[in-house]
Parts: sequence; structure tokens; C-alpha cells
Amino acid sequence: MADGKALQDAFVDELRDSYDGEKQLIKALPKLAKAATSPELRETFESHLEETRGQVTRLEEVFGLLGEKARGKHCEGIAGIVEEGKAIMEEDFDDATMDACLVAGGQRAEHYEIAAYGTLVAWAQALGHDEAAELLQQTLEEEKAADEKLSAIAEGGLNQEAASAGRGDAEEDSGEPSSRKGMERNAVARPAPVKRSASQGSQKRTRTRRTN
Repeated sequence: MADGKALQDAFVDELRDSYDGEKQLIKALPKLAKAATSPELRETFESHLEETRGQVTRLEEVFGLLGEKARGKHCEGIAGIVEEGKAIMEEDFDDATMDACLVAGGQRAEHYEIAAYGTLVAWAQALGHDEAAELLQQTLEEEKAADEKLSAIAEGGLNQEAASAGRGDAEEDSGEPSSRKGMERNAVARPAPVKRSASQGSQKRTRTRRTN
């Protein structure tokens, strides 16, 4: 078998991918924060922007420990997520729905990074780069915490607010409240009582007299 690149090469390659991804997110996060209506969501994006800048510095430390130049390799994964985010912000959603979509976009990025840094930590440990592994583990924990914050915002009322706004819009379009629609549906669905005809009653009385 011909000699090929080893795990060390793959490790450095993955570091460069993450380095580029973080730099892309430094440009994208301010746009997400600006588009957010919820003050809590805006603050979360702004806070994570500062964390992301620290993560770039941390990656540069890792490159230094390895004796490698800190440079990026275009991260197609994050680039795709960023493009999806741009498309979302161009949509004409109500405020709550837009915020819910921004949370979803943010979590796509977090999940990608959690997978990437999980791999980097495991490879650093396998290669004996213990100090690098510790630095990367710090970033991994930050990404997990950011994902949890976004989940808490979504599940803390944002998703329900967006769903309620959608129902309200539907009622306004129809011009009728949902409660009235439900009453009308029930009225249509309720079967009318069956009345026994006079002929049926007379036939029964006739059969009775004949028997007697």
C-alpha cells in the first residue's frame, strides 16, 4: 500500500476547516443579532459573537502548539448554513416566526460545530496533543452551552408565540374566530334526530289489533 496522509494531517486539515468556519460566523452573527426581535435572542447572538472571537484565538494557540501556521481552509458546511440564514432573513415572516427561524439557523451552526470540535478533541487526545485537546474541549463546551441557550429560548415561549401568531393570522384572513368555526362544524356534524312517521305508528297498532 502506498504511503498516504496520516491522522495528524487530517487533524490539521480539520483545524483549518474550523478556523475558517469561525471566521465566517464572526461575520454572520451580527446580522443574526440585528434581525432578531427578541432582546434575549439578540443578546445570545451578541454574546456568542464574543465567544467566537475567543475561539478563533484559541485555535491560533492550537496551531502554535503544533508548529503550524494559522490559516483556514474554506468550510463548505458553515458556508451553506450561513447562506440558509441569509435566505431566512429575506423572508416576510412575522416577528415571532422570524425569531424562531433564526434560532433554528443558529442551532444548525452549533450542531455542526459540536460535531467538528468533538472530533478534534478525540483526535488530539489520540495523537497525544493533550494541551491542544484541553483548549479544544473549552470551545466544545461553549458550543454546547450556546446550543442549550437557543433551545431554552425556543422552548421558553418563542415557538408557542410564533404558533399563536400564525393561528391569529388565519382567523383574520377568514374574518371569523376559531371558536365560531368550531361551533359551526359541530352543528353540521350533529345528526338530526330520527322521527317515526305516522304510517309506521299506525302499522304497529294494526298488527297489534290483528294479534288480539
